[in-house]
Formats: sequence, structure tokens, C-alpha cells
Amino acid sequence: MKSFFEILFVFAKVGFITFGGGYAIVPILQKEIIANRNWIKEEELIDYYAIAQCLPGIIASNTAMIIGYKRKGISGVIAAVIGIAIPSFVIILIIAMFIKNFMQYEAVTHAFNGIRAAVLALITGAAIKMWKNGVKDIFGLLIFLISLAVLIIFNVSPIIPIIAAAVCGIIIKEAGMRNKK
Repeated sequence: MKSFFEILFVFAKVGFITFGGGYAIVPILQKEIIANRNWIKEEELIDYYAIAQCLPGIIASNTAMIIGYKRKGISGVIAAVIGIAIPSFVIILIIAMFIKNFMQYEAVTHAFNGIRAAVLALITGAAIKMWKNGVKDIFGLLIFLISLAVLIIFNVSPIIPIIAAAVCGIIIKEAGMRNKK
């Protein structure tokens, strides 16, 4: 039971301090799950995050489920989902009750503009950390650049470049293995 409540508490903490959607959760997870608790490795977080984007639903919840499962199986999934969902539910409920009254104040609008800028900085920092672990050679760089171009130019679902990158990774690895023989 101790690990169930530990998972629940950690993801509740992550849920309460994460603003800005699924992408903003990455730096928080890097700190809480990797640096503070050593539950997974940086490379695993990148993989889990990629998988979570391909699944239906909320990226943060999907990532929490995967980490919870790795940590404690089904009970870890339950703890992680409850932990990550309750803070959002409470915060949204409070905001919904008072948003009409607060949004009329110019200071609130300015505060949200500031929060957006800070969230962008968090996402950029997480992207730089993920870059160091995700782009290890020229092939990784090419896959990154092509995926980025496809996402920006064609505005496709992230699933398409993720699946294409997985196929490319397999092909590149297999070709490299054959050349070594």
C-alpha cells in the first residue's frame, strides 16, 4: 500500500504544479520521477511520452498510466491516474465557479499571459533535455528535422511522424547490423 500512496502523492503533486497542458508536464516529470525518485530513465520518459501522444486521451494521464504501470502494475496505473486527475478536477472546478468574476480584471489577463510565457520556457527546457537523449547521431538528426518539417508544414497528427520515425529507426538499425556482418 505504501507504494500505491507514494505514486498517488507524486502524481497529485505533478498535477497540482503543472500548468500548460501535456507538454508542460515533461520538465516536472523529469524532476519528480527521474531526478528525485529514479523511477525511470530519461530515455524511458521520452519513449513513454511518445507512446502517450499516440494513444487516445490526455497526454499527461497517458504518461502517468505508463509510469504507474511500470512502477506497480495495475495498482500503479490506478494510483497514477487518480493522482494526476484529482488536482485538475479540483482546479477546473474552482476556476469554473469563479472565472466569470475574475476574467474581467486586467491583472488576471496579464497573469495568464505571464503563465503562458513561463510554460513555453518549461517546454523549451524539457525539449533541450530530451534532445540530448533523443538525437544521438546524424540519422536521429535527420529523423528529427523531417518530423519537425512534416508537423509544421502539413499540420498532421503526431502519430504519423512517430510511427514513421519508428519504422525509420528499425530500418536504419537493421541496415547498420547488416553492414557490420
